[in-house]
Amino acid sequence: MITTAEIMETNRMIKESKLDVRTITMGISLLDCADADIDRFNEKIYKKITTYAKDLVKVGDELAMEFGIPVVNKRISVTPIAIAAAGCQTDSYVSIAKTLDRAAKDVGVNFIGGFSALVQKGMTAADRILIDSIPEAMATTECVCASVNVGTSRNGLNMDAVKKMGEVILETAELTKDRDCIGCAKLVVFCNAVEDNPFMAGAFHGVGEGDCAINVGVSGPGVVKQALEEVKDSDFETLCETVKRTAFKITRVGQLIAQEAAKQLGVPFGIIDLSLAPTPAVGDSVAEIFQEMGLEQPGAPGTTAALAILNDNVKKGGVMASSYVGGLSGAFIPVSEDHGMIEAAEMGALTLEKLEAMTCVCSVGLDMIAIPGDTSAATLSGIIADESAIGMINNKTTAVRLIPVIGKGVGDRVEFGGLLGYAPIMPVNTFSCERFIARGGRIPAPIHSFKN
Repeated sequence: MITTAEIMETNRMIKESKLDVRTITMGISLLDCADADIDRFNEKIYKKITTYAKDLVKVGDELAMEFGIPVVNKRISVTPIAIAAAGCQTDSYVSIAKTLDRAAKDVGVNFIGGFSALVQKGMTAADRILIDSIPEAMATTECVCASVNVGTSRNGLNMDAVKKMGEVILETAELTKDRDCIGCAKLVVFCNAVEDNPFMAGAFHGVGEGDCAINVGVSGPGVVKQALEEVKDSDFETLCETVKRTAFKITRVGQLIAQEAAKQLGVPFGIIDLSLAPTPAVGDSVAEIFQEMGLEQPGAPGTTAALAILNDNVKKGGVMASSYVGGLSGAFIPVSEDHGMIEAAEMGALTLEKLEAMTCVCSVGLDMIAIPGDTSAATLSGIIADESAIGMINNKTTAVRLIPVIGKGVGDRVEFGGLLGYAPIMPVNTFSCERFIARGGRIPAPIHSFKN
């Protein structure tokens, strides 16, 4: 039984603490659209996406009105295109990206993810075509997001793919330099990518999923901050319990919306992703939680421990609240999307190296970080390798979304707008790793990967 007090508490979380359903993401399998003729393949995927998702935006808006809970984004994820389009006789998948973009716009969603390849152990011809198509695809579409998984704890790291992705990021930046290199904001490089992630830019509909599913991402950093204000200067046990209980309540809200959305759309409910995903708005910041926990600024000594507390207890509370918690669930630390992280970076409290340390315990990794446009492809690959190694060794998802901004350097700022926010250009270590990256081949999986 839901009590009056619980209803009032939820209303306060929505009105005062910016609790929202960050995204309802419909995952759609494109495996049955396979065709050797790329034009027929494009026709099939357009028809399937626009048929399944025709009411997605309407249902999301209606649920927001009915329950009084903001549903900020409605999105689509599809089968990794390198898999779905593998049978097409073509040397470019750019037309597929344009078809995805058109379908997304026609059904009214703001992003569609799945222009993706999974190359942790090797590359097929389709994987190579997909990766080579990414720069032009990101430059000529608005809604399409791309991702490439270069490693897993089970398979090790494909360093040929790591090297290639450094080059692809730079090419994408060059092709979108007239828009502050925003193409790179739609491109993620993963280690241990998950199949049911509803958050962009890394969402795709995994091959282990059904034909269609509804995955919901709930976000509430402001709610957690407000809860911690009420236990100011208490001990760590109380702090952890407060985060856990708050995460439980937030997840229950997401569960309600997810089940109703799935019911009305007539497709299965997949997972709830409970993530403290910030926005540029004041009061909706993970950095503010750090400050409430007792840190002067994110990046101060103790920041990694504070983030570990958040991530662990968010997951504990979420798992208590729903049997179907999945995705990336935990705390996100994108620089450009969190005003407190931006301020910390601008004043020098937060460095790229400290962010890398924090990714050992966060939900994802180095996210939405603007760096100088003259950064070399080898350096980008080195950063990807470092972050992927953290994920591989620690058996967790890690990701890199770097934006080398052509024509800008340290001290400048780049504006992306909307949820993507703005970011200072952060300095990057300029010592070379070119010989290391040029070795190629694979880094074998760690010894603890052998669990059979």
